[in-house]
Amino acid sequence: MYPTRAFRYGILVAFVSACSQAPPPDDGPPTFVGSGACADCHQGEFNAWKGSHHELAMQPATNATVLGDFDNARFEYFGETFEFSRQDGAFSVSALNADGERQSWAVSYAFGIEPLQQYLVEADNGRKQSLPVAWDTRAAEAGGQRWYHLYPDEYVGPGDPLHWTGPYQNWNFMCAECHSTQLVMGYDFDADTFDTTYSEVSVGCEACHGPASAHVGQAERDSFDESLGLQLSLDDHVDAFWKFEPGSSIAVRAPPTSLPTKQAEACGRCHARRGPLAPQYRHGALLADAYSISLLDEPLYFADGQILEEVYVYGSFLQSRMYAAGVTCSDCHEPHSARLRTGDNPSDVCSQCHLPSEFATREHSGHEPADAACVDCHMTSRTYMGIDDRRDHSFRVPRPDLHASIDVPVACNNCHEKDVFTAAGEQKSRVHFGEIMAEARQRPANELIVRAMEDSEIPAIARATLLSLMAPPFGRDETQAIRMALNDPDPLMRVGALRALRLAQPELKTSIEGHGLDDPIRFVRHEAAMTYVDVRDLLPIDSSRAFGAAAEELRETYRAIGSLPDALASLASFESASGNHDDALRYLERATLAAPGLGALHHELGLARVRVGDNVGALTALREAYEIQPDSPRFVYVYGVALNSLGRSDEAIAMLTTAFVDHDGNRDIGLALATMLRDAGRTVEAKAVTRALMKKYPLDPVFDTLFRELERGTPQ
Repeated sequence: MYPTRAFRYGILVAFVSACSQAPPPDDGPPTFVGSGACADCHQGEFNAWKGSHHELAMQPATNATVLGDFDNARFEYFGETFEFSRQDGAFSVSALNADGERQSWAVSYAFGIEPLQQYLVEADNGRKQSLPVAWDTRAAEAGGQRWYHLYPDEYVGPGDPLHWTGPYQNWNFMCAECHSTQLVMGYDFDADTFDTTYSEVSVGCEACHGPASAHVGQAERDSFDESLGLQLSLDDHVDAFWKFEPGSSIAVRAPPTSLPTKQAEACGRCHARRGPLAPQYRHGALLADAYSISLLDEPLYFADGQILEEVYVYGSFLQSRMYAAGVTCSDCHEPHSARLRTGDNPSDVCSQCHLPSEFATREHSGHEPADAACVDCHMTSRTYMGIDDRRDHSFRVPRPDLHASIDVPVACNNCHEKDVFTAAGEQKSRVHFGEIMAEARQRPANELIVRAMEDSEIPAIARATLLSLMAPPFGRDETQAIRMALNDPDPLMRVGALRALRLAQPELKTSIEGHGLDDPIRFVRHEAAMTYVDVRDLLPIDSSRAFGAAAEELRETYRAIGSLPDALASLASFESASGNHDDALRYLERATLAAPGLGALHHELGLARVRVGDNVGALTALREAYEIQPDSPRFVYVYGVALNSLGRSDEAIAMLTTAFVDHDGNRDIGLALATMLRDAGRTVEAKAVTRALMKKYPLDPVFDTLFRELERGTPQ
């Protein structure tokens, strides 16, 4: 997964030259013409966009755009110093590079306007990197007007996977697409270089509406076709409107909407936790056809689906009753200014569809209306990037029983302490999906999950996540639930089913129809390829052809984002499962060079070297994984086994003896240690370790068997 990172805002936009140029004729594929071409006919929308967070999403660093103190300012961070300076309108920063040596970089762009601003510097091979020290743009009396570090509580220095010079703080991959228009990342896998381009430096009109050359051409001829020359329409309402039925306190949409809504899919492109799948985004396509969308996975979300890590808006909004009822983004947000429809008071937005006489009362909330806004209970916030508060968009009363660590308003705890299931109109007789999620995260809960699949009121993204948590073996009910989900119209349900199927027995995989390998949605095909890779030789001929196409598409995806070590590791895992062990080894070696401080990559590299027979090289990689992350029981266990297999049993026993204590009697470490002690003839010590394991794992028959075997042996 990616490290915590905000959807950062930039400052003031410079118009590209295309804005003032005449657009091309609308014969042939449409092209991007720049926001300036929209101003004459759409002056109101253009004026609203000017000065918005979208228009100010990215800006070349100038005296007018840089808000931070670059007047020879210094910032101390765990003994490390960042120095900021300017000269003749040029900005620079001096800091430690990836090798721990001081270096000076030119600051090329400003990101952000409120509550913080970050800066990009020019690095090698076409890369731009995001500085970890940001400028707090809030007023001084609010704690702002200062430099601060995005990782204030831990030292992220040279060699750390999250160091600002590394791939996880790279603008080209991590940030660029959502801060510019018509972004082409331009990553060359073989050369490991970027040639990133865009048509407009910031988020302009065409970032949402698509290339507009045909639209402008039709406007100039005063002759529009049915589509108005645009690739998509973002009007989710058309002839629909919101109305209050007689006696109702909540408005309903007439006519009812169909899901997914166009705006949620379009806005979700940048307001979702997702990763790119397609070489280029196609305006009007479903989000899942271009991106892998995060489900409500741990640790991204709390068990009840509310935000935990930085997941943006899309995943929580899909869970909401608002979304199910047809509420779309522009019902609450003016899309061009990105401000609330009704001004600065968020409760006024809610009052558009929820009568204040019913909901802005003590009877509803448990407090006086003036004491808190609707969003304080129904859209609790969490803070990211140190000072940036973001609100949850699932529109529910928090479930304190499912995430005790979240800051929940006192009034919510008072009202829902004993009757939490009545939140947002849910009946106490119905089990909240969060209870099932919490259970399934801890232990197999297939029966509960199967039952949840029958409840259409549980949001699809939640049911998809629950499906992904099903544990084998799968009986008739689990199999039926998977079959149904594979034919669900929601692509996330199909993804959840495929993730459940990934751990199923081979005969079940090959017997399933509707396997998703030729699904119309790229995200589903991607998941299907990973699910069926281990049974690819058992597939019928038509399915085998579909697998081959899906597998090549998956490889294309990973190579396009191959600057990210995680992508290389995933590609290596796929190639290893495909039997291409040399390719897998090559990708992992490249990944460890890109992120040498990630122990998991060295661990996987060690296992890959074992598969190709390089035991000495494997031991080196496994040792590096253990040394980088000595607190990982898995890494110490595998390294100990590797030492023992190469005849260094004394070293292995000594290390595992210490690890057995340090890791509180870990099962795998203990079993390996007891076995090595037995093989070394140290029976008394082996029996002592086995007794400890029997006490800690009384239901595990392996240790009883081992102890009886040791009893029959000769004591040391």
